[in-house]
Amino acid sequence: MFNVNEFIEELEYQGHTPRLQNPYLLPHRSANLRAYLDVLFRQQGRRVLIVGEALGYRGGLHTGIPFSSARLVHESPHPFWRQLRKRLVVNGSVSEATASIVWDYLAPRRRLPLFWNALPFHPHIAHDTASNRTPTAGEINAGQIYLKTLADAWQPGIVAGVGSKGYRAACQALPDTPIVALRHPSYGGKQAFCQGMDRLLR
Repeated sequence: MFNVNEFIEELEYQGHTPRLQNPYLLPHRSANLRAYLDVLFRQQGRRVLIVGEALGYRGGLHTGIPFSSARLVHESPHPFWRQLRKRLVVNGSVSEATASIVWDYLAPRRRLPLFWNALPFHPHIAHDTASNRTPTAGEINAGQIYLKTLADAWQPGIVAGVGSKGYRAACQALPDTPIVALRHPSYGGKQAFCQGMDRLLR
């Protein structure tokens, strides 16, 4: 049985460093993640897990929820966000390009994948939290335990990795599971990402 409180407590052990921010040291962001997981784990039907790279400074760092942004939380018409937003505490209205593309794609869909990241924290340039950087191999390795725990609980029928980091992390964490590679939607990858999602969710 998945214990979401124990899972989040494990996330809260990671402290800030000069190059890494942990949003779950803030209680309301831990509570946001708890609400997100609670709603998704109540969802019926086929389960899909999609693994990204890390939380971004314009997105999940502010919400505590992977592949999201403050603007999505406040403004998205998707029934998922309409149901969830009353349980969330999110300040500001900053948008994040990848999250916007993902949820534009999901607009007509009611059964949703579970999104997670290879590194469930925010890697940034030293002493500049308003920046993003690529996670190191060591950070990806440290994130494996969270990914494995979540995958064991979610029991997905399909797993996909977004971009090379997400794909390799999923392959490493779940070596006995076939992993689908998805193009990252940024830097001109929107069309290829949407085509990959079509194949994944058909």
